[in-house]
Amino acid sequence: MKAVALGGGHGLHATLSALRRLTDDITAIVVVADDGGSSGRIRRELDILPLGDLRMALGALAGQENAGPENTLWQRLFEHRYGGHGALAGHAVGNLVLAGLLEVLDDPVAALDQACHLLGVTGRVLPMSPQPVDIEADVTGIRGPGGGDQGRDVAHRIRGQVAVATTPGKVQQVRLDPRRPKACPEACAALREADLVTLGPGSWFSSVLPHLLVPEQFAALSESEARKVLVLNLAPQPGETAGFSPEQHLEVLAAHAPRLRLDVVVADTAAVPEPDRLRRGAEAFGADTLLTTVGTPDGSARHDPDALAEALADAAHLRAPHRDGAAPGPGTNGVAVPGADPARDGAREPARPHQEEDRRWP
Repeated sequence: MKAVALGGGHGLHATLSALRRLTDDITAIVVVADDGGSSGRIRRELDILPLGDLRMALGALAGQENAGPENTLWQRLFEHRYGGHGALAGHAVGNLVLAGLLEVLDDPVAALDQACHLLGVTGRVLPMSPQPVDIEADVTGIRGPGGGDQGRDVAHRIRGQVAVATTPGKVQQVRLDPRRPKACPEACAALREADLVTLGPGSWFSSVLPHLLVPEQFAALSESEARKVLVLNLAPQPGETAGFSPEQHLEVLAAHAPRLRLDVVVADTAAVPEPDRLRRGAEAFGADTLLTTVGTPDGSARHDPDALAEALADAAHLRAPHRDGAAPGPGTNGVAVPGADPARDGAREPARPHQEEDRRWP
């Protein structure tokens, strides 16, 4: 199975860790908008792609779930951060190595391919765009200078991934700068050749939506005959999506990409108080809903790689090994997957008809 995962940060790391349990043929397509921390510092100083999310994707595909002694020296070194208070303080070694590869090879795809070879990664990590992008958002609900409610309905424009992810206001719309960034050709090719494409989980406005705002990449996603699976977050993110219900996440997705079509929406049962509303929201994308347990047993807002792998296998109509070693069929988590048929496991679904191009392209 050829799998492609769209996302960034910890959400993409969770998806990649799950997909590794199903296939070795994985391509991670990563948002390149980070402007904070080590990534932001290197990006501003060298005028190159932000590297932190790319490094995290490499770590996930290399099996870097825990930086323990079982990992190779290179895998552990990539995640090592310098301490102290000097110029290197806070930098991840992997970010600096990637920055050097980018400068030497002058090609982000070649640099990432070399990093995969260095870390023993069998899959591939690609940038969403070969050029860095910035995220802009229109936000309401920000208190005025006096601290009162005056002007709370006025939309303020904020800029930067960190600013959007941590805003105390309500994000109304996001867009990219440049408005129509160039897509990575290798990423588009991977989407068109994929059997399974995942979107999410992750920071909704700054790691998930940006993938739908790159015209060439969105076209490749729309044309792909792969099973398209959306994985919802386990909880709203403070600031960015505070107070959002699961179905509101879908509404935001539809508002930014009205032509998006999906096959399955995966959500954790405990995170969906009104399943019927979520099902109606999924139907607007032409998708079925798979409600199951994908969170960690400790109740934290983190996806369990084994449980998520089982859910993705169900969504893809595959057979995957249970955590107890049993071989399940469709609906392995006790949830029937609409349309699942053991005789068709692994088969492609016919491509969904695409709507006429929406002229409100973001």
